[in-house]
Amino acid sequence: MALRARQFAQAEQIAASILKSNRTDRNAALLLAHALMGQDRGGEAIASLERIARRGDDGEVETLLGALLCGAGRAADGIAQLRRTVARRPPYFPSFQELAGQLVKIGQRSDAIGIVESGLALAPDNVDLKLSLGRLFHENGELAKALNILTSARNSAPGRPDVVNELGRILILHGDYTAAADAFRQVLAQYPDDRSVRAHLATCLLEQGERNAGEAALRSVTRGQPQLLGRAAFVMAASSHGRFFFDRSAAAKFLGVESS
Repeated sequence: MALRARQFAQAEQIAASILKSNRTDRNAALLLAHALMGQDRGGEAIASLERIARRGDDGEVETLLGALLCGAGRAADGIAQLRRTVARRPPYFPSFQELAGQLVKIGQRSDAIGIVESGLALAPDNVDLKLSLGRLFHENGELAKALNILTSARNSAPGRPDVVNELGRILILHGDYTAAADAFRQVLAQYPDDRSVRAHLATCLLEQGERNAGEAALRSVTRGQPQLLGRAAFVMAASSHGRFFFDRSAAAKFLGVESS
């Protein structure tokens, strides 16, 4: 409950008190790690997680340990740990995603793609792995592959907003603004206050020639958030049916933003 309430210091105290009486309490070690991570002190949890990991195969503990090792500047140790976890059977699939993410950080995106693909070979219907692979293809400029795998993920889990949102972004790059707009509307039906998604919807509307609707969407993006003026102005300027302002104050006035 303390973790869910983001009361990380309290969660740390509770978990630490349990570990004092039982240094190998798995759940307490995991709770302590998450509490410390919430305070940007994740490295302090490495020792307790290592004790748990030595007791036997535990994909969740090992994956978190690998992530914390990487975060503590021990990338080689962390990646080695994650590779061992990925090789275990039965597989713990979040470890594939964590390893892929760490490989991307050190510039090994192709290897990251291979890791996620190997996970999908074991679980072809795993939506989380499909989403991760779609994002990696997107980042790698392989848009056709990204569209294919994300469409498959959407078909498997049509109600997942993270999948639909990522698919919408790829559809924009493919120039399918109608389908992209539909995707972003689905996401906004669940998260109406997500301004990034609304900005993407505005892009689609402007590209479809629905200027009034697109500009109204951008006003929603900047309402009460003047720091987003630049994002909104860029969307207008980049659109083939948008507007360009030479003066920041003119753009602010048009969008109804109070700008100092």
